[in-house]
Amino acid sequence: MPVSVVRFNLVEPGATPASLSARYRAALEMAAYADEHGITTVQTEEHHGVANNWLPSPFAFAGAVFGATRHIAVTVSAVIGPLHDPLRLAEDIAVLDLLSGGRLVTVAGIGYRPEEYAQFDVEWKQRGRLQDELLETVLKAWSGEEFEYRGRTVRVTPRPFSDPHPLLLVGGSSKAAARRAARLGLPFFPSAHLPDLEAYYKDRLVEYGTEGWTMMPSAETPLLHIAEDPDRAWAEYGAHFLHEARTYASWQSGDIRSAVKSGATTVAELRAEGVYRILTPDECVALGLDNLVLHPLSGGMPVDEGWRSLRLFAERVLPRLGE
Repeated sequence: MPVSVVRFNLVEPGATPASLSARYRAALEMAAYADEHGITTVQTEEHHGVANNWLPSPFAFAGAVFGATRHIAVTVSAVIGPLHDPLRLAEDIAVLDLLSGGRLVTVAGIGYRPEEYAQFDVEWKQRGRLQDELLETVLKAWSGEEFEYRGRTVRVTPRPFSDPHPLLLVGGSSKAAARRAARLGLPFFPSAHLPDLEAYYKDRLVEYGTEGWTMMPSAETPLLHIAEDPDRAWAEYGAHFLHEARTYASWQSGDIRSAVKSGATTVAELRAEGVYRILTPDECVALGLDNLVLHPLSGGMPVDEGWRSLRLFAERVLPRLGE
């Protein structure tokens, strides 16, 4: 069976507190429905200070999802490591790992928005060093033993549920990220389909004498929305996809590589490009992808339309994927 993912970033341009609260609660209800229908994973992410209300607290959201579900995993892809206190992050992940019985997957990246670093008074030029410290610290912390941290002896409790530790991947699209993952013996999550970078990571594993593996997006990894009439859906809701695509593209410099990077400036261009796709259930099944990522609330999508997409995916796509 393919991996099935429901992505939530809770974007809503011009939201009121009431409308955003309704969107958050709808996302939790969708996660519970996804869990009941055998969807594999909820994916969420972290961005700060965004005018369209992009989710800033993925672990808080993950905790709520775990409380509403019993089986589904939550992948935080990605947490911006240098913006977090290493000891507190180790504690938060350990608690979520215990609560969920090991269902949390964390991808740690360094981000690409200097303004987020400025917001938290973290030095942008130190992000590589801070990421190294964070990853080394959480791995030591999850042992439950005392260790030296910034000149003092510390101990983090409780120990997580997962053995030897919660699933932690290093994300990124650079050789530095691949080296960091290999040096620490952590799995590597390239941010796009980058076979050359995967090969570089494997070579570094040999160099460092460590073990690891990659979780790399396929060459084709579109964000999906399911509708009975894609033409109508593009006409009515295409602006939501375009809003998110343009926001995301505005953050990314030329050297950032991402599986969902779009160059579209109009809805027509976005539809032709294929990063975002609105498909009928039959078209979705026919894709034959190993990894299906549904994005039901993309760009402030009306909640009712998000539910229609999710129900079509769960009831008319998933049951046919094992045929």
